[in-house]
Amino acid sequence: MATVVQCLSSCANLNSKFNVLSLKGASSSPTYSFSARRGASATVCSSLSFSQSVSQCVSFSTGNMLVQNRPMRRQMIVCEAAPTKKADSAAKRARQAEKRRVYNKSKKSEARTRMKKVLEALDGLKKKAEAQPDEIVTVEKLIGEAYSAIDKAVKVRALHKNTGARRKSRLARRKKAVEIHHGWYVPATAAAAEEAVAMAA
Repeated sequence: MATVVQCLSSCANLNSKFNVLSLKGASSSPTYSFSARRGASATVCSSLSFSQSVSQCVSFSTGNMLVQNRPMRRQMIVCEAAPTKKADSAAKRARQAEKRRVYNKSKKSEARTRMKKVLEALDGLKKKAEAQPDEIVTVEKLIGEAYSAIDKAVKVRALHKNTGARRKSRLARRKKAVEIHHGWYVPATAAAAEEAVAMAA
């Protein structure tokens, strides 16, 4: 850098003898030429790339020279922030939420398992040709266990109360359908119709 500045100052003093001044930088940088006229000042701005991020503007007149530094080109730096540690309260809430999630999942799974057993027993009883009314007692015991599991899930708020009521109603309707299929239960409307027919006869 100092060598280039000295060369430029000497060439500016000898501008009457030389019309064209050629500067050769490093082997990797191109040749830059400055032209000067006698009796007139000339200003030439050229990018002297001594490095990739620094450029200079050189302006000179007869007898003086000024070297101005242009601002460095802005470069974008991407930094990855280190993950911050969670607060103690947030970590505790995360642990509590995970504990509740596992507990609620077990309650809902138990309710679904009990319901599945009841539905399978009812389907088997419905397909059985010579089923006896006493066989419904075993199914009623399974229904009671399913009701208990659903009520526990509703109590701990793993299930909404309306969801629990809907599931219990589903089991009761399925049981009643099996009883009607085998003739163990007669709906009230059908019984009233039969009584009216019998009285009319």
